[in-house]
This record gives sequence, C-alpha cells and structure tokens, in this order.
Amino acid sequence: MEVLFIFILVLIMMTALGTGFPVGFALPGAGVVAIAIAALLGFVFEGNTHAYFANEGPTQWINVGITNFRGAYWETNRDTLIAIPLFIYMGLVLQRSRIAEDLLNTMGQLFGSIPGGLGISVVLVGGLLAATTGIVGATVIAMGLISLPSMLKAKYKKTLATGIITASGTLGQIIPPSVVLIIVADQLSNASDIADNIRKTLYQGFTGESSMPGFLSVGSTSAGEMFLGAIIPGILLVTLYVAYVLIHALVIPNSAPAIPNKKGFDKEFWLRVSSTLLPPVLLIFVVLGSILFGVATVNQAGAIGALGSTVMAGYKLYPNKKHTYTPTIIASISSIVILIMHFNLNLNIKNIANNYQLIGIVVSSIFVIALVISLIWSFWRVYKIEDVLKYVTTETALTTTMVFIILIGAAMLTAAFRGFGGDEAISSFLKDLPGGFWTQFWVVMLIIFILGFFIDYIEIAVIVVPIIAPILLANPEANISALWFGVMIGVNMQTSFLTPPFGFSLFYLRGVAPPSITTLNIWKGAVPFIILQLIGLIIVCYWPVLTNYIPNRSYLTSELSPPPTNPRLERCLLEYTFNIYDKDGSKIKVAINDAKKINLDLLPQNKKDILNDHFTKSLTAFDLVKNAQEKKKILDSYSKDYYDVHAAVRKSQAKILDHNKKISEIEKDLKQSKDEKKLAKLNTKVKELNIEIAKLQKTIPKEFDEKNKKYKELYNDYRKALNAYYAALDNGYINFKQIKKDLIDFEKLKTQLDILKQSANDIKSNSVEKGSKSLTEVMEKLDKVSGTNEIKNIMYSVISDIQKGNIDRASTSQKLDEILILYKQEINWREKSAKILLPQFEKYDEAVKDTIGIRQQDKLPKKQALYVAKCDSNHEDISLHF
Repeated sequence: MEVLFIFILVLIMMTALGTGFPVGFALPGAGVVAIAIAALLGFVFEGNTHAYFANEGPTQWINVGITNFRGAYWETNRDTLIAIPLFIYMGLVLQRSRIAEDLLNTMGQLFGSIPGGLGISVVLVGGLLAATTGIVGATVIAMGLISLPSMLKAKYKKTLATGIITASGTLGQIIPPSVVLIIVADQLSNASDIADNIRKTLYQGFTGESSMPGFLSVGSTSAGEMFLGAIIPGILLVTLYVAYVLIHALVIPNSAPAIPNKKGFDKEFWLRVSSTLLPPVLLIFVVLGSILFGVATVNQAGAIGALGSTVMAGYKLYPNKKHTYTPTIIASISSIVILIMHFNLNLNIKNIANNYQLIGIVVSSIFVIALVISLIWSFWRVYKIEDVLKYVTTETALTTTMVFIILIGAAMLTAAFRGFGGDEAISSFLKDLPGGFWTQFWVVMLIIFILGFFIDYIEIAVIVVPIIAPILLANPEANISALWFGVMIGVNMQTSFLTPPFGFSLFYLRGVAPPSITTLNIWKGAVPFIILQLIGLIIVCYWPVLTNYIPNRSYLTSELSPPPTNPRLERCLLEYTFNIYDKDGSKIKVAINDAKKINLDLLPQNKKDILNDHFTKSLTAFDLVKNAQEKKKILDSYSKDYYDVHAAVRKSQAKILDHNKKISEIEKDLKQSKDEKKLAKLNTKVKELNIEIAKLQKTIPKEFDEKNKKYKELYNDYRKALNAYYAALDNGYINFKQIKKDLIDFEKLKTQLDILKQSANDIKSNSVEKGSKSLTEVMEKLDKVSGTNEIKNIMYSVISDIQKGNIDRASTSQKLDEILILYKQEINWREKSAKILLPQFEKYDEAVKDTIGIRQQDKLPKKQALYVAKCDSNHEDISLHF
C-alpha cells in the first residue's frame, strides 16, 4: 500500500505544479494531503492511522516538518543560505546598471570581424554576466533585445542566433557565484551526514567492527567549495560554445558571417574596452578570489559582491557628470590602504604592541570612515536614480522568500516521501540495477535530465537531491566526493532552462524576439547546445580532477590545511614519497651517510645518542620502503581476482542487512499490536523476508570467508610494513627537528639571560613582586623557545610558591640558582653548536625533508600539496575495505 501512496503523493504534486499552483505551497500541500489520506484510510480500514506508513506515521511526519522548519531558520551551523540574498542583490544591481548593454556592444565590436565573432562575443558576455549577475532571465532578455537584432541584421542563421542567446544566458546556473550551487551545497551537507551513517552501518554490518576508520567516512561540501569546483566546468562550457560557433561559422560561412569593424581599433576603442571589461572582471576576481585564497567565506564574499556592485552601479547610473567616479575612487583607495595596513602591521585594536600599530589603527580608521562615506554616497545614488534600490531590495526579498518557502516545503514533502518508504524503494531499485555504481549514477543523471523538461531547477535540487544523494554518496565503490556530485547535478540541471516544453530560457527569449523568429526556431536552436551541455557533463564525469582540483589545492595550500599524517592524505602522499625514493634514493643515502660523519661532540650526550640513532634508522628506510612496495604489489595482485567475488557477495549481504532491519521493525510492531489480522500479516511478512534471506545466503560462495580472510591478512601485512616504516623514521625525525630548533632559537634564549638574572636578584633581595612579574614575563617568552621545558617547570614552581605566599628563602634561592645554571648550560652548548652544526643540519634536512621527514612537517610543502591535490581529485574505489 505504501507504493500506492507514494504514487498519490507524486500525482498530487505534479498536478499542483502543472496547474500553476505556487511551488512553495504545492510541495508541502502535496505532503499534507497525501499524509492525511493515508492516515484517514488507515483509520477507516485498519483501525490504525499508522497502518499505511513505512515508518511511524503522521506523528513522525509532523515532528520532522517542525525540525526542518527550525533547521532552515535557526540552526547556527547552517548559515550557507545567508549568501542567497546577497548574491541575488548583487546580480539585480548590476542588471539595472546596464552592464549587459555595455558589454555586448563593446565585445561585439571587438570580436565581430572574425567568422561567428558576434555570436562568440555573446557567449563571452554570457560568461561574464554569469559570474557577476547570475540571473538567467535578465541575461537572456538583455541579450535578446540587444544582440538578436544585430545578429539577424548580420544575416546570422535564426536557429544559431537564438541558440547562442538561450544557452549563454543559462551559464549563470553553473558559473559561480550561483544561487543553484548554494542550494545544492546546502542540500548535500545534510545528505552527506545521512550517507556517512549509511556507510557506517554497512561497515559495521559487513566487518563486525564497532567503528569505521576516519578515511572511509563521507566528506561533506560547502558553497565555497562548490563555487571553486564549478569554475573549470563553467569555463569548459563557455569553451565548447565558442568552439561550436566558430566551427559552425567556418563550415557554413553564411550561417554566421563576419562584421567588418569600420571604425578600427584605435586608442579610444581600447580605452572603452578596458573601462567596460575591467570593473566586472575585477569584481569577479574580488568575490571568487577572496574565497579561493581563503580570505573570506561565501557569506563574506557575497557581502563584498553586494557592496562592490553598489559602488559600480553608483557611477554606471550617474554617467558623464562632475563627480561620477569620486565614490568609486575613494572606495578603491580606502580598501587598498586598509588591506595594506592590515597585512603589514597585523592590526588588532585589542592588542596594540607598539607605536607603529597605534599609528596604523588611526590611519586605518580614517580610511574606514572614508570607505563608509563612499558606500553611503553610492547607495544614495542607487536610491535616488530610477528607484533602483527600491526595485532591487524588493525583488531580492521576494526571490529570497520564494527560495526559503520552497526549501521548507520541499523538506516537508521529502519527509512525507520517506514516511511512505520512498527512499527505501528508490534505494532498492538502484541497488538492483546491474553494473554497479556507475549504472546507478547515470540512471540518476537521466532522471534529473528528464525532470528538467517539466520542473524548475530549484524543485529538482530540493526534492531529488535529498533523496538520491545519500544513496550514491554512501556507495564506497566509486567513493565520489559530494563536491563533484554537486557540480555534476548543477551542470545537468542547467539543461532544464533549454529543454522544451518548459525551458525558461526559451520562454524569456520568445517574449522579446521579433515576429520573424518562431518558437520552433528557438527550440531547434537550443538542441545543439543541449548536446554540448551533455558533452560537458560527460567530460566532467570522466575527468573529476576538473572539479576537485581547485578546491583541493586551495585547501591543502591554505593555513588550515591538515597535517601530512592525516589518513586521508596517506595514499597520495605515499605515492609521491615512494617515487622520490625510487628516483633519488642514492642522493638521499649520500646525505644520510654524510650526516653520520658529522662530529656531534658539541652536543649533550643524550642528544648525541638521539641523532646517531636517527641517522642509523634513516638508512633502513630504503629496505622498509621496498618491503612496503612488495606487500602492496601482492595485495593488488590478489585484489584483482578477489574484487568481483567481494562485490557480488557484499551486494547480497547488503540486501540481507536491509531485510534484517525490516524484520526488527516488524518485531517491534508485533510486540505492540493486539489486532489478530495485523499480527497474521506481519508474521507472513517476516516469513517472506526470512525466505528471501535464505535465498540470498545461498548465493554467497562457500569459499568467500576464506578469500575474505586472506585479503584481510594481506592488507594487514601491508599496514604492518607501513607502520614499521613510520615507526623507524617518524620519532627520530621529530627529535632531529627538535634539536635543530633548539639551535635556531639560541638567540631568543640568550636575549632573556640578563632579565632572568635581574629577576632572580630582585626575588632574593625581597623585591618579590617585581621579580615575580619579570620572571613570569621571561617564562612567557620561553614558550616560544624550543627545548626549555625543564627550566620553565622550575620557574613555574617558584612563581607558584610566591603567589601562594609559601616562600621558603633557602628553597627559592636554590631553585633560582638551579634555573640560572641550567639556563647557562643551554646557552653554552647551543652557542657552540649553532655556529658549526646548524649549517650541516640544514643541508641534511633539505635532502630528507621530502621523504624521511615529510610526515612530520607542520603542513604539506607546496610541491607535495599540489601533487596530493591532483592525485586526490580522482575517485578511489574503497569497497574492499567493507
């Protein structure tokens, strides 16, 4: 019966949408009506409102609805959606400031003289507008009004001209900043958590282990990552469009003839090109660059974009007058000065350390005031001229409200769908498909593509993604990233604007096209570009590095990058490191042997022993690496024959786990129910499930357990080989780095000696408070000096005694003498060693830090970070771990 109510739910939703009922109310309305019908019929025919629900019934649906409503508005960690109104505002302001007209006219003159040049200029302007406004309707209408008459006048083929405009207008859906990507990222963040729980359940069910290793978990994504991941796919689509127009014009010259530039390319022309292109390009760089370089979050970048667009509109709406550019100049200079001050003086009003910072704070404050004045000036212009600000804020509020209502309504609809067991039905359908993960993936992509013919991208994002994303993300067979999957959905959904009968881009152009352009012309013109978008989809699928690399690179080269010991980096880092061992092994051995010859007599005996032990163990690295490589080859060789058996068995066992879960749920109902008819139905269902489990168990080969055991043994042998390699090198290199740091910090240590002596004298001569204060300051300074823990411990003991009032003169004096003795000893051995040994240690470290010492670096060096970013951008099958 649950299937029937799923059908009723979908039918009500499609009917409501088809009749033009507002989406934000059609979605939750369909859920409410379907839930009410199921509850009523359950009560009438079964005497139980829960009878026709897969889960706990209408009560649970109400609780889920309330949770989703609260989650959309009050969850502090779900702030991604704040960026939506900011980017909508930014796009609307730029749209009303006539930036599209200027770009189209200028770019048309720039490229018009080459075959298909006018069409190419429309595509490029579409890409620029996508990265600034991102509003499909406004872009298509503007280009339809400005460029379509020009192309028709130049005797462009009608279908080609209309296709260029409709396709170029849709680029705003994938080129960041994009509202679609923000919504998809928000949906995927929740879906990733669900997928991770599914994967943990699978791991526990298959292996019997209570916890799953962290590197097997499902990673989430964010709007910022989605923006970065969509950059190359967006550029790819622009490139495909440009290539198509150019080839079409060359193969069929009459379809897109060149337009000679009669005025020529003089200085005035290039000045106009620069003044037209530079502002939007600069705004794009500031918004996306701030995210790329980790300067700002998506929300902060949205705020920057909103303010930047207002400043730009301030002079666009006030042309050829006395102070046209004054607010823009003030804002630009102020921003540059503030940034220079901040990064060079490390300004913090709560922590002013010197006069330079104080002066910096004052100067920065002056320029902050100037920046605020320029912003107020720009806002005043946007407010007064043509009522632009009123229009923009009103439309922003309306659009944002619509998006949020749809989000909440879709969440309630999804809860109803799950209440009827729809997610389990889809999961079972996908799992039963032959061909594994990639069959499931392309079926989902096909469904999204078909849905794009009938419903809007927002409905697809908020209805389909929460249902299918957890299923695909949880699958360890491809172990796709949520980021890549989100961009794939974004590229796919972009076609919804071009696919008839309900492609919005087609309708927008139809509304402004001259009578000579028929609807059929527009539909025919869109077909080649739909094909190009599908080609782009396949390219992005086949080369996931196009999506994953930029976000990975941005993360791994940032200050927030994980340490090299992070398990998620291990595979790629080992690949890089072992390649260096194979390539430069002889050079590394020479460096280690040279280090062994260093005279370490200047060091204390314990440090000398530590270094000798490290150098000796470092020479064993080569044999340990060979051993690990051999174990990996054996494991990989066995895995090739074992993989298919493992996949088939785990597929059957996954179904068994699902059946056992259903049996557990039924058994709960059996304990609670007293209705004999219902008990009989439930018992019959349990028997059917047990029969199905028995059939599935028979499909599992008898030798599977033995093969699985063999795989685990080989994998454990490989892990032991790696752990032996880590154990031999990691601790020794940590100690080497510590001693090297001790020598580097010698000057810092020496500068505090006189202050320490004075502190000790003050305490001994009854100036306890003064001495204690200066001793505390010395101890704080020593926190930044390596190898001073023993000294600091005695200092802390002295300070603690003084603070408690338990001052024993003799004991305190003895401790202070001990501190001075240890301090002088440290200075003595460090001073001699730093001059002679430090250069030799630096030379050795330079030779081994990329191999022996790579895991103990604070963060990945740039070279390794770039390699790992590229390596980790590809999908890795991790199913054998399950």
